[in-house]
Amino acid sequence: MPHSSTLHSAPTAAKSLQIGLWIAQVLIFVAFTVFGCMKFFMPIDHLAAMWVWPGDVPPRFLRLMGLIDIVGGAGILLPALTRILPRLTVLAALGCVLLQIVAFIFHSSRGELSALPLNAILLPVCLFILWGRGKKAPIIAPRG
Repeated sequence: MPHSSTLHSAPTAAKSLQIGLWIAQVLIFVAFTVFGCMKFFMPIDHLAAMWVWPGDVPPRFLRLMGLIDIVGGAGILLPALTRILPRLTVLAALGCVLLQIVAFIFHSSRGELSALPLNAILLPVCLFILWGRGKKAPIIAPRG
């Protein structure tokens, strides 16, 4: 017979995982939508004063990166929160993981080492969401 603490630890662990995933999803939503809106809406000279690269890429590229960030951030949270096509959360997490890998390569190739800590934080959080919502604690769409 299992020990009583074993019986109670599984639900507690599952609840802790759910809480951790929701916190991660909200943090990624906020980070990606804030940075995305900055890239999409702010004047390029303002962005170039804050970050090195926006003045070095074509404006359409910068705006596209902003749009991708916004869509990724929304996709990480909204499908899971609304339970409308919640599988999109997993796809958004995969996209955000790939985006962080590409951003890491982009900034490294340009010698922009000051940008890498942010990517180094966002990447594992996105991987956690991808793993959690893809394998351990997926959000299930309501039936009917």
